Amino acid sequence: MGEVKGFGRQKGHTEIYRGAEYKVDFIPKIKIEIVVDAIDVDKVIEAVISGTRTGKIGDGKIFVLPVETVCRIRTGEKGKEAI
Repeated sequence: MGEVKGFGRQKGHTEIYRGAEYKVDFIPKIKIEIVVDAIDVDKVIEAVISGTRTGKIGDGKIFVLPVETVCRIRTGEKGKEAI
């Protein structure tokens, strides 16, 4: 999980800096990355949606990407042992 900035259908906001007003298009967001076995993808998607959906703009998106390999840098472990 990490703090990120993004934009979409939500409108930005204005800020004042040294007396000047600036339009800020980027909005603070939270990015969550989850690695799961392929067999669990649908269950995890449903869990995230049911736990986070408000029905309002800004609820977010879920991207599903393949993870080819994982390596724990400290130990050199690879694959499931590295997760």
